[in-house]
Amino acid sequence: MISFKKFSTVVTAGALALSLAACSSGASKETSSPAAKKEEGTGYPTKAISVVAPSGAGGGWDLTARSFTKILSETKLVEQPLTVENKPGGGGAVFMAEYATQQAANNDMLFVNSPPIIINNLKKEGNSPYGYKNTTPLAQLTKDYGAIVVKADSKFKDLKSVLDEVKKDPTKLTFAGGSAPGSMDHLISILPAFKYGVDPTKIKYVSYDGGGEAITALLGGNADVIGTDASSVKEFLKAGKIRVLAITSAKRLGGDFKDVPTAKEQSVDAEFTIWRGVFGPEKMSKEAKTYWEKTIDKLVQTPEWKKEVETQGWELEYKNSADFQKFLGEQDKQVKELLTALGMQK
Repeated sequence: MISFKKFSTVVTAGALALSLAACSSGASKETSSPAAKKEEGTGYPTKAISVVAPSGAGGGWDLTARSFTKILSETKLVEQPLTVENKPGGGGAVFMAEYATQQAANNDMLFVNSPPIIINNLKKEGNSPYGYKNTTPLAQLTKDYGAIVVKADSKFKDLKSVLDEVKKDPTKLTFAGGSAPGSMDHLISILPAFKYGVDPTKIKYVSYDGGGEAITALLGGNADVIGTDASSVKEFLKAGKIRVLAITSAKRLGGDFKDVPTAKEQSVDAEFTIWRGVFGPEKMSKEAKTYWEKTIDKLVQTPEWKKEVETQGWELEYKNSADFQKFLGEQDKQVKELLTALGMQK
């Protein structure tokens, strides 16, 4: 039989052990501080994040960067401060040179871009030695498509009628766009003709400083056809000022473009996606990459993001890091083919 004294000693020892265990557990919770998390590889981010739009204010990259940071903050998916920086120059080439050489391991600086990151790297004139391979692609966020556009009173009623005219005499019609030769609007303009068997180097293309000026040239009779992004002509289509002959999507779009056939529907295999996505530095840490992959995946599922995309007139097209990387490789080949046909590849 155990004496009361021995029983008391056992109880006291047990209580002491439980007390020590509790203290140990409390200490363990306490060590989950930001510093401790960083040591364990779970502390990122620990300071403000900068999202760069490599353009001036008000353009597509700028709007994408501001929408991206705004919804991340509003939904509290990122608790650290998020800022947008505008770094214009060379259609994004100036920023890419700085980013690839001076910010290659800066986990706290992301940027947004679109097909020019591929085009600038592959074209001969104004070439950038840096492209998407000098980054860590994190996600595609939205998509748009090219549009082949004429005035509402143009004699051309469909894509084939334009291409037949160009095939007879490639110099007869003036194509225009809001970007320099070899850039995105030029590639969209000549893609259907190239796929139709026309030598794209013979097509007369005039570049304007932005899509707005290209539309003005079209409406003023200084251009016969323009190639541009579909979203930028939506209001002119609704106002009855233009006719969109074709969209470079795989399937017909809805909404204001529901009556516009794709190039493919007209037996011209001309597809081109104008995407916008988010990138990190080439030497981004595994921890930071994982953080952004998970965070962006949550972002695109929120009603706040879906509403923002609709408000901006974009189409939601999310590709995670792996799928985005694969897609960029495919578009890289397409752009190289077009630039080679134009004699503009590096």
